[in-house]
Amino acid sequence: MKEETNYWKINNPTTGDEYIQLASELLKQGEVVAFPTETVYGLGADARNQEAVAKIFKAKGRPSDNPLIVHVANREQMKQYVTQIPDVAHRLIERFTPGPLTIILESNQTLAKNVTAGLSTVGIRIPDHPVALALLQACNLPLAAPSANQSGKPSPTTANHVYEDLNGRIAALLDGGPTSVGVESTVIDCTGEIPVILRPGGITKEDIESLIGPVMVDPGLADESLRPRSPGMKYTHYAPEVPLYLVQGDAQAIQNQIDAFQQKGKKVAVIVSKEYADQLVAPDIQMVGSRNHLEEVARHLYDALRHFKEQDFDVILCESFPYDGVGQAIMNRLTKAATKQIG
Repeated sequence: MKEETNYWKINNPTTGDEYIQLASELLKQGEVVAFPTETVYGLGADARNQEAVAKIFKAKGRPSDNPLIVHVANREQMKQYVTQIPDVAHRLIERFTPGPLTIILESNQTLAKNVTAGLSTVGIRIPDHPVALALLQACNLPLAAPSANQSGKPSPTTANHVYEDLNGRIAALLDGGPTSVGVESTVIDCTGEIPVILRPGGITKEDIESLIGPVMVDPGLADESLRPRSPGMKYTHYAPEVPLYLVQGDAQAIQNQIDAFQQKGKKVAVIVSKEYADQLVAPDIQMVGSRNHLEEVARHLYDALRHFKEQDFDVILCESFPYDGVGQAIMNRLTKAATKQIG
């Protein structure tokens, strides 16, 4: 039987906290520790230690040809692992970090090769969460940290999600409460002449363009036949246990699909906004927030995707959301999670 993962609730997120110190020592010993960030929970290991990083892939069941995002405590630490920080990246760092923005820069090759998956670049960010920052400061290590879930499942936004997936597979889990953003960081490549958004996330395209002017969007985000170049986007992600159908249209369109599936004898669950929830009749309706406040939807999305279990339902129907602002990130994740789109 596997040894149980240490589960430590952090009430005092400072470098001197007993559990932060214990987790820091485990990381220095080459172990893997899960911790909260403002986006989702991350699965951290010393990004300079190839064997430690390999434990991340093993715990997640994730192929090792996928690059990992590196988390650091401050801008000075960021400089230690890249060849240069272009002016446009400096401006993004100044405005949006600490925060949910990962910047792709040219690596100086001091990190473990399985962090960058053999690429010449590295994705790096400064998280905006007191537990993450205290841990990074205490261990004084760059931490490679993808989302702390089994590969393919929805990303974890609470410590319970992590424990369900990875108990016995990692050394420790720091519980810092639910995350505030709910979807992963925006990834932007700053190595070319024009910055390119490789993954939409908590910082929107509009936010970025208001600061630095027009940016490109990776064609792989719109064309599923192309592979996006961002960490965390190469393989299927975010899928719940139950087949998910993404429904285009209003509440009536969703109700029509509920009725059609029920007529086939299927047990139907629904993920919708509060605007649509009151108009629907279904056995289980998970409300994720308002269509007029997509940040709220993003915060509750993964929890809703994890709510339904295979033995309870045959199908999940999910509302399609506007692509405005963080809606682009929401729809990116839902499209990847969906078995099929209807309408």
